[in-house]
Amino acid sequence: MSLQAELSPRPLRRLRLPVFELIALVALCFAMVGAVAIGDITVPPAEILKMLGNRIFGMDFAVDPIREGIVWHYRLSRAAMAASAGAALAVCGTVLQALLRNPLAEPYLLGISAGASTGAVLVMILGIGAGAVTLSGGAFLGAGLAFAFVAFLAHGSGGGTERIILAGIAGSQLFNAATSFIVITSANAEQTRGIMFWLLGSLGGVRWPDVALAMPVLATGLAICLYRARALDAFAFGEDAAASLGIDTVRIRAELFAITAMLTAGIVSLVGAVGFVGLVVPHASRFLVGPAHGRLIPATALAGGVFMVTADVLSRIVVPGQVLPIGVVTALFGAPAFAFILWRSRRRA
Repeated sequence: MSLQAELSPRPLRRLRLPVFELIALVALCFAMVGAVAIGDITVPPAEILKMLGNRIFGMDFAVDPIREGIVWHYRLSRAAMAASAGAALAVCGTVLQALLRNPLAEPYLLGISAGASTGAVLVMILGIGAGAVTLSGGAFLGAGLAFAFVAFLAHGSGGGTERIILAGIAGSQLFNAATSFIVITSANAEQTRGIMFWLLGSLGGVRWPDVALAMPVLATGLAICLYRARALDAFAFGEDAAASLGIDTVRIRAELFAITAMLTAGIVSLVGAVGFVGLVVPHASRFLVGPAHGRLIPATALAGGVFMVTADVLSRIVVPGQVLPIGVVTALFGAPAFAFILWRSRRRA
């Protein structure tokens, strides 16, 4: 039995998309309220609603201005970015798994996140581009270069599902090593500490301008992936099957690879490299709504947002007085979850 068949979730009892979508949306709202309320200063949900009423609808509730500033400028923007990042990474994993017909495909494992990190660090530390290339632009170029490297290596070694993963691991190690080399040889002690923390995933410096940058990228990527949902369904049966249905496989594959690179680069440039979101969330969503991408993509985006916001809350409360990199939390919870999915799939095989 192929790796694809072994790891693909068995058709369990599935929820209809509107039901799951509603549950996931409510869960996301609760998670965001929790993310805004929890911190060194606890803010009751009722007070949060009053603050939002003042800010969004121009109401005049009596609230503490300092607490309102903390909620609006720091915690809410952080929660919104966490939700956006989780949605984007989860959708990238869903698309890559369909295009490559590989259930282990995701931006982190294929080295795309590592390439984006290298591009971002080149711009941040070495000033590559002389100001003409933004941090996001550098991350996008790095993500594209990493994907091209992995594709070239996988093709040169004979192709196949397992070789794509091996090529991704090699690419990830190569670009991580390049990033570490640049940081160690060119950054001062303070820069090194900040960048190494950022590379593990950090939402600490996120503000509303960052959210305003991430939201259009996510909306554009999500819309295009939804528009190509039927093509992704066809790719799941193989490139030949997709071509027999009249799908321009070369053009659509390149288009969707570019979209995943854009989403990954945008998120990495803002919050660093965060693993396991694009691996675990698509599998969990597939258990509930099935493999059809017209239902799977929005469900995965919502579930990814819930996962990432919850991980952000945990990163702030697991160790009292200390904030963990969010990538550490997603790995601690994502790796066992994926191991469970893997074990359950094999047990049913």
